[in-house]
Amino acid sequence: MLSEMNAAVLYGKEDVRIERVPIPEAGRGEIVIRVHAALTCGTDLKVFRRGYHARMIAPPALFGHEMAGVVHETGAGVRNFKPGMRVVALNSAPCGACYWCVRKQENLCEDLQFNNGAYAEYIRIPARIVAKNTLIVPESLPLEHAALTEPLACVVRGLEETGARRGDSVVVIGAGPIGLMFMHVAQLSGMEVIAVVKRDEQIASAVTFGASHVVQITAVVDAVATVRSLTPNNRGVDIAIEAVATPLTWQWAVDMVRRGGTVNFFGG
Repeated sequence: MLSEMNAAVLYGKEDVRIERVPIPEAGRGEIVIRVHAALTCGTDLKVFRRGYHARMIAPPALFGHEMAGVVHETGAGVRNFKPGMRVVALNSAPCGACYWCVRKQENLCEDLQFNNGAYAEYIRIPARIVAKNTLIVPESLPLEHAALTEPLACVVRGLEETGARRGDSVVVIGAGPIGLMFMHVAQLSGMEVIAVVKRDEQIASAVTFGASHVVQITAVVDAVATVRSLTPNNRGVDIAIEAVATPLTWQWAVDMVRRGGTVNFFGG
């Protein structure tokens, strides 16, 4: 029986190495998943460039945090999962007991537990994440799609926190994966979506994901004025979602929204 696996290990700034490491074993309440799909998100890129993350990972450490796969082993006390089950395990879980958790602000949990190691053949899932944030994947859903559960959940939560309602106008600045998810969730929720994009190929993607209007910043003189012109009396949109994370797009979001509207500075 194999005792080692290939895994990506983060050692520091732009220093990731593929190494042979021991296959993890499941402790009490834990499971080990054989990874079938692992994704790379903006946080992974930032961690790679910086060599660390203040809360999530300290090198040297196994790398990667978005994944889906099949249960390989279960530890003592695990009841809801069995070997062979297709699952997606999120990369964190709140404590449920601190000041922020009891006020339903679990993302601010002072004891938020993180997990890394998605860029490997197997990954161990801590007991708290098994209990709170591991889901069974339906047979009809490809595992590479299931691996998007965590970023999609962030988008759904982000839109909910704006108080957006059916019929609202929403501008989404940025057409990366997160921006496209925001467009699609907003469109499915009955909102009119304006997309602000940069590159030619992003125009078709924005339309596919639900944008009624697409503003390409390289094709207009004033992106803010163009977006406002798409709203009644140039009043601005009800909701602005910033999904780029630059000072310029932060300012755009504020300038594009109507009086009394809401801006979500979602970009990290």
